[in-house]
Amino acid sequence: MLVETKNLVKRYGDVLAVDNVNLQIAEGEIFGLLGPNGAGKTTIINMLIGLTKVDGGEIAIFGKKVNGNREDVSSHIGIVPQELAIYNDLTAAENLAFFGKLYGIKGKLLQERVTEALEFTGLSDKRKILPKKFSGGMKRRLNIACAIVHQPKLIIMDEPTVGIDPQSRNHILSSVQELHSQGSTIIYTSHYMEEVEELCTRVAIMDEGRIIAQGNKDELKELVSFEDRIVVEVSTVNFTLVDEIKRIGGVTDCFLAENILTIHMAKNSHIIGRVVDAITGAGTEVVTLSAEKPTLESVFLTLTGKKLRD
Repeated sequence: MLVETKNLVKRYGDVLAVDNVNLQIAEGEIFGLLGPNGAGKTTIINMLIGLTKVDGGEIAIFGKKVNGNREDVSSHIGIVPQELAIYNDLTAAENLAFFGKLYGIKGKLLQERVTEALEFTGLSDKRKILPKKFSGGMKRRLNIACAIVHQPKLIIMDEPTVGIDPQSRNHILSSVQELHSQGSTIIYTSHYMEEVEELCTRVAIMDEGRIIAQGNKDELKELVSFEDRIVVEVSTVNFTLVDEIKRIGGVTDCFLAENILTIHMAKNSHIIGRVVDAITGAGTEVVTLSAEKPTLESVFLTLTGKKLRD
């Protein structure tokens, strides 16, 4: 395991911010920490990189307990913090050179790494421009460039797409996938469900400082696969139809919103034909019918009873 935590604990007074968290992150993974703001994601990241004191438990990175080995492991880690870590009075290239030098890179190799990082993040034509003239998305991309200029083995990204335009967001997501294809191990925290769904090989779902579920996306979705769900658009609204469908054996619930029926049924109950018969028998027609597959959003809703961005 590249990163492992055992019973990790952090308290702030009477608040238990991180509650006995156990993580195992293998080399080559994009590991997602998914949870709402305040779930404890950033606190875990700060403990991993040594910015926040650990109140209980252990952390091992690259097989070494980080206590006493912080400098050994830090040189192989790249951090993309939630708050921008760039200098507005240095050009883009100067920012990268500064961070490269912190990791002991010098001379021709430093210039090569600066050029490569700017190219990778699509900022080559901005190398001589001060970041204060950048858009929010460009600043986020420079933030990533600073984190990868020393070509780390482990990259930690804490909410890297917060508050940016769609074009820059797509560029960052593509960059994460490219870094992964090059062999980087990535820890990616987010409260954007669709990002984690798209990027991550395994996911830990956090709420109120605890890991409430952990696994690959299929394993997590299996947690809520005790029922099937279909969505039916009907030509006309008939409110008695909802009660009629609820009476069908195997149907667990039915909702009508405008002309859209959402029907929950026991898994593998094979009663779609009876549902369609009930709809047509009520004097309306099926316009569209589709099965709704479980998503990480439905997993989170089922496990916590709330939506991710409540």
